[in-house]
Amino acid sequence: MSLSIQSGVEVVLLAATTSGVLDLIAATILIASMGVPPKRMLQTIASAQMGPKAFEPGKNGAALGLAFHFFIALAASAVYYVAATYSAMLANHAIIAGLLYGILIHLVMTFIVLPMSALRRPFSKVSFITQFVIHMFCVGLPIALVVKHFHHPV
Repeated sequence: MSLSIQSGVEVVLLAATTSGVLDLIAATILIASMGVPPKRMLQTIASAQMGPKAFEPGKNGAALGLAFHFFIALAASAVYYVAATYSAMLANHAIIAGLLYGILIHLVMTFIVLPMSALRRPFSKVSFITQFVIHMFCVGLPIALVVKHFHHPV
């Protein structure tokens, strides 16, 4: 059975789903190794918008965190797709471009998005490096490879 991708929207959705799931699996394994349940991780994502209320019972913080996670993956995938429409280099060198894009996403999230959010946590070198690698291989690279495989610019 072959996958038939018909539109740019479908390419972006597939890239977002692939990267979002891989990132979520990597993060879940990482936090599980520290004894943190996945629900807590998703609530932490939601706390960037909701603040401490994300951890209160009945506030659906985990569901909102999951939605935010995939919205970010969707936005990152859409940006890469549009860029690939205008730059053959991104398609021709998808592995390098994807790894670099993962680094860019991580830096934007760490130094621009999170500081503007309600989430307040101290900087950790170990967390920074771990997320750096996760973003390279589980976010940027899958987005680039999906776009390379399915995106056919006119």
